Amino acid sequence: MVEPTESETLGELDRFITAMIAIREEIRQVENGTWPQDNNPLKHAPHTAVSLMGTEWNRPYPRETGAFPLSSLKQSKYWPPIGRVDNVYGDRNLFCSCLPVGDYA
Repeated sequence: MVEPTESETLGELDRFITAMIAIREEIRQVENGTWPQDNNPLKHAPHTAVSLMGTEWNRPYPRETGAFPLSSLKQSKYWPPIGRVDNVYGDRNLFCSCLPVGDYA
């Protein structure tokens, strides 16, 4: 959910608000210099299971912060299969991975 609507449950709205507050706190860590602007959980999100379970970890924040930015995610977590895609490149070079419409006939 990116834009809450009247069809969202109270629980989902609460989850959304908690996530936004957590993201703001991560921004604050960058603003006050705790985390560098180019190497922080915001820049590396989403963290894949593969990136978190590797032997090397060269980031200034703990693996747990990357894996579970909210403690509630320890109970229910979606693990993205890929990390962040270059936003500008992705926006300018969209492609469909669907089957051609003719294959459905």
